[in-house]
Formats: sequence, structure tokens, C-alpha cells
Amino acid sequence: MTETVNVLVNDGSSVGAYTLDLITPPKLTSEITQLPTLEHKRFSRDLRSGKVKQICVLVADDECVADIRSATVFTESERVLSSSSMDENVLDEKTRIERYDSQSWESLKTNPLDEDLVKFKDVFPENVPCELPKDKGIRHEVELKPGLKYCVTKQWPLPREQVLAIDKFFADRLAAGHVRESTSPHSSPTFCVRKATGGWWIVHAFNKLNAATVPAQTPIPRKDVIIDGVSKSTIFSSMDLMDGFYQILMREREIPYTAVSTPSGMLWEWLVTPQRLSNAPATFNRCVSHLLRPVREFAPSYFDDVFIHSRAMDGKSDVDVRRYHVRQVLTIMRKHQLYANLKKCIFAASEIPLLGCIVGKNGVRPDPEKIKAITDWPVPVDVKGLRKKNSLA
Repeated sequence: MTETVNVLVNDGSSVGAYTLDLITPPKLTSEITQLPTLEHKRFSRDLRSGKVKQICVLVADDECVADIRSATVFTESERVLSSSSMDENVLDEKTRIERYDSQSWESLKTNPLDEDLVKFKDVFPENVPCELPKDKGIRHEVELKPGLKYCVTKQWPLPREQVLAIDKFFADRLAAGHVRESTSPHSSPTFCVRKATGGWWIVHAFNKLNAATVPAQTPIPRKDVIIDGVSKSTIFSSMDLMDGFYQILMREREIPYTAVSTPSGMLWEWLVTPQRLSNAPATFNRCVSHLLRPVREFAPSYFDDVFIHSRAMDGKSDVDVRRYHVRQVLTIMRKHQLYANLKKCIFAASEIPLLGCIVGKNGVRPDPEKIKAITDWPVPVDVKGLRKKNSLA
């Protein structure tokens, strides 16, 4: 027996409807799902891993193409939800890096959130704008312990290559309005650390200043509370904020504390929060939490990570709620000039990596990459090695 069916083929760039003659086609659902190439678990795994490149929807002759297209859009959305997630049997660390490196506006065109994301393209710049940020209502403060006057560490000489890198760094910061020349009685030295990819990290040795600073008591968000709240949802997104410290202004009277020297004989002071100040992470976390407070119920933050989670509510589907939530968060980020790294963002996924776990609509499980660090630890051969391994537990 031969049956003619309509086949809709979506190759990623176009959609075409074709007729296909099937000889003795299976009639029952059980017959289809029991075929080796269509077994449900295997198909789901291949869909998440990207082995399934095309999906053909088979319908009866009397069904309209509009229904086929609707089903295809839904299927493609499900594929995006799966391919954006972190399957513990598929996506290792190398795959994650490759996915981040390849993610672009072009690759996001198949994402269900593409229309909304394009409207907020300025929130995902290639590079953060070189300008003094606006006052976000929270500035970084440096309170010295009683009885301490000046924090001074002399600059030491560096190789010429590093001196040139430091001078270029401060020339760029000066152009952006992040630093100015200083006459402060405080001074911390500057040095370089080689990047794994080449080039130099510019680092300030704020050791004395940090030792003299009263530690901030800003509470850190509890991981278990965040995971518990997020795990009740069905669709997830996450965003990684860029250059967070440089987006927070210093309090005016503490600017002289940030004075740093260079090997070429300059003394600069920071108008924005420099890296490596002891309380800088706490200030940044407090600032982000403050700005995202109106959306905290569905978009908790943890330092430079923002997690957006959605589920069906008030008669709306989880897809509609998700679009509303993402727009709300991006609107706040645009208003307060918070920027995200597109390559490290995940949008509309069925599960996401979150604080050492994989959180999804099916529950919470440990992140395989975190477990791997323990399982791959070499067998201890002495007491010192045993203590190191025990400290991982």
C-alpha cells in the first residue's frame, strides 16, 4: 500500500513543502516510536547535540500549509530550547567555549527571542562605550581603619614592553574619562600579568590600601535561595555583565585613595571603581541588586550574572511570560547603562548552568564540569595530597 503525504522541509534558510510517496507506512504511533531511528530518547539526545540538522513534519493531504508552518516554528523553538541548554552527556567545557565563540546576532535569528533582543542591541555591545558612566545611585566607598593616614607602596621598574602596555592602558582610560592625573599622598604600584592568549593584564597592587580598608558587610545572595526560586520555572535565560567595576563611580572624597603610579613616572587616580579593591565586588553586587530590585522575583542576580526564569501564569503561556520578563530586564539595563556579553548569554533555554548546578524544568543536578574536577583529581600519594583532595569535598 502506498500513501502520499506532504513534507515540509526547513533547512535553516528556507521552508519548502513537498509531496512524498510512502510504501507501507506505519499507521500506529507505537510503530513509529519503536523504530530505531525514531526512538524518543535517542531523538531527544540527537536534537540537543545538533546531530539532527533537519526536521520534516508529516501531515495529511487535507491539512493546510499554515498549520505545517506553525508546527515547524514550534519545533524550531523546541530545538533552540534544547540546543541552548547544557546536556550533561553532550556539552563539555570545549563545546561550551565553541558555542560562546560562535554565538552572534546571525546565529540568534532562529531564537524565539530574536525580535526582542534586536530591539535592545545596544545592551550587547562588542565593547563597552569609552565614556564616564552615569551615576547609578550607588558609588564605591573606601573607609580606612582609624589611625591610618597614608597608604604608599613605591613603584618598581618593569621591562619596556610592560611599561608601554601600561602607558597605553592609561591613555585609553584617560580618553574614556575613567582616570585623571593625581596629586594624592596615596600611591599603589602598577604591574603586568601575562594573558594566556597573549598581551598583558594591567594590575594594581592595592595590598596596603586593602589591608587598611574596613571590610564591607554587604550580604552575598544565598545560592540555595536563588536555585530554589529558579528551579520552579520552565524557561530560562542568563546574562553575563561586562566591565562591571568600570560602570560604578567612586565616591568623590575617596578618589585620592585610588591613586596608582606607573613605571614611566605618572600618578593617576580613578574616577570609576578600579579592579582589585577589596570591597569592589561587594559594591558591584549591591549596585546590580539595587537596580534589578523591581524584577528580582523573576531575575535574581549573583555578582555579574543575571538569571531570568519564567513559567506559565495568569492565563499566559510560559513563552509569553518569558518575552515580557526579558523585555523588563533589558529595559532596566538600558536605562542604567548595564552591558552584557552576548557570547556568554543564554536565551530561552530549557536549562542553564547556575552556580555550580544545571537548573532546568526537570529539576536540579550538579554541573558535570564541577564534578569532573573532583573525579579527575589524581590519587593522593602523601598526606599533603590527601589534605588537598579532602578540601574539595
